[in-house]
Amino acid sequence: MFEIGNSLREARYRQHLDLPEIEQATKIRARYLRALEEETFEVLPAQTYIKGFLRTYADYLGLEGQLYVDEYNSRYSTGEEEQEPVIARRTSTVSRHRRLERRGVLLALAGIGVLLALVIAAFKFSDTGKQTIPNLTTPNTKTTAPAGVATRPHRTVRKPARFSIFLTASYGNSWMNVRTGSQSGRDRFNGTLEQGHTMFFRGRRLWINFGNAGNLTAKLNGKTVTIPTGGPVVVTTKGVARAPAAA
Repeated sequence: MFEIGNSLREARYRQHLDLPEIEQATKIRARYLRALEEETFEVLPAQTYIKGFLRTYADYLGLEGQLYVDEYNSRYSTGEEEQEPVIARRTSTVSRHRRLERRGVLLALAGIGVLLALVIAAFKFSDTGKQTIPNLTTPNTKTTAPAGVATRPHRTVRKPARFSIFLTASYGNSWMNVRTGSQSGRDRFNGTLEQGHTMFFRGRRLWINFGNAGNLTAKLNGKTVTIPTGGPVVVTTKGVARAPAAA
């Protein structure tokens, strides 16, 4: 569990952003952004808007918006979302479209039947009386591999699983640089994590360089892990390990 509002506010302060500036970029009113930071969710119109605003605001700050939505759901969501009228209208529209499609299919089949009957009658009463109906079926164009040539089975490439890591400055400040994948990956965070504060990241592979890793405690997918000292590390679902020289 983490504080939604404080985490958003700290991320905004680190990037030296003002609420009017974020309002212009996200099209979310500044008073709603302030309500998210203060966790006064009753100011916002409805849960649907809260979740949408929360995800948009967090993503704009470079955070993982879905984690904030999940945290809100676990603490505040009542599960009462007024979407039934929309669903009913959609269902009615879909049913109408399906009826029209079925009617069109029946008309098309009837037309094909009449056409086939005319073709059969024309050949039956022709002068020669020996002509046959041409083959209307589609020839089998399935190709097979030549004898002796092995075929390779199709393999589905699975992406690595995602993980969540929480970093807390338990014993003092710690500078850190967090990037996606490797040292040349997208910059996720570059700054100082002050004592008593916590940051979390989600991904499939993270490259992190610490200024003072000994001041931090880390939890990977809810389990406490040890951060190797003396250089950058790579974080995956398997754990935290020292990064290779070329990572």
